[in-house]
Amino acid sequence: MTYVSYYESPLGYLRILSNGSAVTEIKFMDFDGPEDPDSHTESARTQLREYFEGSRDSFQLELAPDGTEFEQRVWQQLLKIPKGSTTSYGDIAKKIGDDKASQAVGRANGKNPIAIVIPCHRVIGSDQKLTGYAGGPERKEWLLKHEGALLI
Repeated sequence: MTYVSYYESPLGYLRILSNGSAVTEIKFMDFDGPEDPDSHTESARTQLREYFEGSRDSFQLELAPDGTEFEQRVWQQLLKIPKGSTTSYGDIAKKIGDDKASQAVGRANGKNPIAIVIPCHRVIGSDQKLTGYAGGPERKEWLLKHEGALLI
């Protein structure tokens, strides 16, 4: 069974999905829809609201993103990037033990199914450019400014 809640953020709607045991997806949407929430989707909605209000720096949610072993390793590294900071694809590649995997890290980053909570928006190019973000470059810039990682 899949459970669903929506949260209307300053960046648009977020659809939150759960399998009944953990959050499986948080995705930007242009609309909301019918809800069938559970405790995981509702907790995520509450914590996302607190994040956008500025009163939450980290999330305490059960997560179950669907991906390959490599993607899972990348996403685990993303969870270690503190709010207010950024890192590069190359740095993530080194941390997972493969300095040459920057492009593969970029692909895994782009497949991250749990936006914001698994903070793929905190990964930027080695040239400090705000490269790709599945939610769109404007959202990435907004999130980094919101977290104090971008001061422009």
